Amino acid sequence: MDNLSFEIIIIGAGSAGASAAMTCRNRGKTVAVVANPVDTTALYKAEWVTNYPGFEGIGGKELGEKMFDNIIASGAELIRGRALSVMPFGDSFGVAVGNDYYQCKALIVAAGITREKLYPGEAEFLGRGVSYCATCDGMLYRGKTVALIGNSREAEEDVAFLRSIGCNVLEFTGNGRYEIKGGMKADTLIFRGEEHKVDGIFIIKDTVSVTQLVPGLEYKDGGIVTNRDMSTAVPGVFAAGDCTGKPFQLGKAVGEGNIAALSACAYVDGLTR
Repeated sequence: MDNLSFEIIIIGAGSAGASAAMTCRNRGKTVAVVANPVDTTALYKAEWVTNYPGFEGIGGKELGEKMFDNIIASGAELIRGRALSVMPFGDSFGVAVGNDYYQCKALIVAAGITREKLYPGEAEFLGRGVSYCATCDGMLYRGKTVALIGNSREAEEDVAFLRSIGCNVLEFTGNGRYEIKGGMKADTLIFRGEEHKVDGIFIIKDTVSVTQLVPGLEYKDGGIVTNRDMSTAVPGVFAAGDCTGKPFQLGKAVGEGNIAALSACAYVDGLTR
């Protein structure tokens, strides 16, 4: 396989993602882990962990860094960035990460909880004037006016890219209420009560909600519905950790990551027989 194609891709580098990566690599699979910086994980922000076997007590920062190091030591490919979308293609999946695109036979979603609320109109107009990826969709708006919401380095780079291809970019970096309106497609961004007429809207966040990430998943009580083998409603897609719902506990996430990995490996083996 080339460096853009893997047997298994894991979205998330927290405790569930680390557990899944180590097990998949132990089973000899080619693995990529899509990871935001380690300091963005919920574990990293935990002051002190006292209920994880093997440690009388350990800081979340230290444990999170150890797990991140485990991913690298396992030999899994680390893809630093933000997973934007997943597209099923028969017996494989395409995963857009930032400006790049990867393929896999099986997918494990271990993305934790996305606590950012969607803006009013964001879900309704996603794919109809609202995009999470300037490189993917920017050329559709060449010579037109677009809004870009975000204050990260990636957002700054996307503003520069859109302007380089001839877009008139309206930047929005402040806190406040955003609302997206339109007819057949999004054409208005409302910020702090003021309307801005645009041809498209780019939203650049650290994470994309799993409800927007993988089409076809089922949800209940805020979590992805899984079977005991961590399989989901989409064949070839498995889920583990906080994104599957409560309890939001480290031990549960690690265990589910291991189960999801074993199931994903079995799924890939079934495709290759």
